[in-house]
Amino acid sequence: MPKFTEVRELPYSAEQMYQLVADVEKYAEFLPWCQGVRVYNRTETGLYADLIIGFKMFRERFTSHVTFSEGRIEVEYIKGPLKYLHNHWQFIPRADGGCHVDFLVDFEFRNRIFEKLVGGIFTEAVHHMIEAFETRADALYGEAQK
Repeated sequence: MPKFTEVRELPYSAEQMYQLVADVEKYAEFLPWCQGVRVYNRTETGLYADLIIGFKMFRERFTSHVTFSEGRIEVEYIKGPLKYLHNHWQFIPRADGGCHVDFLVDFEFRNRIFEKLVGGIFTEAVHHMIEAFETRADALYGEAQK
C-alpha cells in the first residue's frame, strides 16, 4: 500500500496555492502523465472529476470526489483501477506571507502484480507531481517571490 507525504515551505500565500490545486480543470496543462480532465458537478464546496493518467502503456481513468474547505482540499476515490485512494492538501499561512503545504496520498491497486510493477516508480512520480505544482506556482505568481 504505497503512501507518500510531503511537506513544503513555499513563498506563495496559502490562498494562492489553494487556488492552484483547486483548479482541477487545468491539471492536464502542467501535471506529468495527466492526459485529460473532465470536471462535473462543481459547487463551492467540491466537485467530481475524471482524470486520465497515462504512462508508457498504462492509461487509466480515475474518478474522484474533491472537497474544498478552508485551507484544505480532500480527494476521495470513486472509480478506477485502485482498491482505494485518499489524498489531501493542507495550506497553512506563515507570518512572512508564504505558506506551509502538507500533502498526503495513500492508495492501493486492486491488482497486486500491477502494484509491484508500478510501486517502484510511485515515489518518483509523486515527487514529479509536487514539483509540477511548484513550477506552476512560479509561472502563475512569479519566481520573484522566492
